[in-house]
Amino acid sequence: LRETIGWVLREMIAGGEGDRGGFAATLDADSEGVEGKFYVWDASEIAAALGDDAALFGEAYDVTLGGNWEGHTILNRTTPPRDFTDAEEARLAECREKLMAIRDGRIRPGWDDKVLADWNGLMIAAMAGAGATYREQDWIDAARRAYDFVAGTMQKDGRLFHAWRGGKLNHTATLDDYAGMIRAALALYEITGAADCLAAAKGWVEIADTHYWDTESGGYYFTADDAEALIVRSKSVDDHATPAGNAVMAQNLARLFFLTGETAYRERADVLVAAFSGDMDKNFFPLATLMNAAEFLQVAQQVVIVGTRGEAETDALLAAVFTSDTPNRVLSVIAPGEALPDGHPATGKGQIGGAATAYVCVGTVCSLPLTDAGALADALI
Repeated sequence: LRETIGWVLREMIAGGEGDRGGFAATLDADSEGVEGKFYVWDASEIAAALGDDAALFGEAYDVTLGGNWEGHTILNRTTPPRDFTDAEEARLAECREKLMAIRDGRIRPGWDDKVLADWNGLMIAAMAGAGATYREQDWIDAARRAYDFVAGTMQKDGRLFHAWRGGKLNHTATLDDYAGMIRAALALYEITGAADCLAAAKGWVEIADTHYWDTESGGYYFTADDAEALIVRSKSVDDHATPAGNAVMAQNLARLFFLTGETAYRERADVLVAAFSGDMDKNFFPLATLMNAAEFLQVAQQVVIVGTRGEAETDALLAAVFTSDTPNRVLSVIAPGEALPDGHPATGKGQIGGAATAYVCVGTVCSLPLTDAGALADALI
């Protein structure tokens, strides 16, 4: 995870000054007209670069004389031959640094530096979530910068666009763009408490409802009603390489309902799930995101922390939440004396003894007040 995020921050920031932009789309597989040339290695190159460590590295990374791909080696640890000691892992890390320095001297593959709103939404939510879990503020900050780039640079007249490159916006946003960015905004809101992100999420849902909703059968169309005219406006809930926009919207609507208490979000989420429920009988394999959304609607763990972000007690409770394996979690942090939305199961509950206090609610039932981070972690299992 750390290596992946390191790669994204090192090689995939586009559109702004330094690290101020969004996340770029792709790197090519080819360089110098040869597929994979930038990334693959020969055993002789490994031996020359690593010397006495070459044998250990070759064992760990599947380096052989004949290679594992068209006569060359794609370094990988997909089938480790054994467990390696901490000392060996430290040597392997040094080997990777040496090879990275050599690879940096090669001719790089082409870089597609388009910034796509839908893909950025997915990456922003993932990076912010990883930052919260591992308490890496730099990752949360990077996610917020990418969010600000899309929200600030890729909107015109209050509407999102799909792509940005070289100062030019292209194509009216698709449903996936709105779904991804709403997801990103809600992730940042729960993690950082940024009220502007919640407001943006609500505004984007309003646009999706106005321009993408199928008023007759329910569900969202992929394209807006005022976008370039198409023969057919498609509407699907099938996941492909990325999760389906309709399914992500079901999750977004459910999360907004739990965060705000506004029943219109719950009602629309229910209609959205019902609109595609018949697809389950035909082929449920591409419907994982929709099934997760339906489960989330029914059994969400609503975690409420009554405390002030930045204070040690509150931050300890937040750390317990973010390091717990709770995929159906929705988090609300309210200051002492602040009210929860009407109808929230924890309405009226406050701090105990002036300490930051957490409650875990499922349906209409809430836990006893929890002031200890360990007790909160146990309640989230």
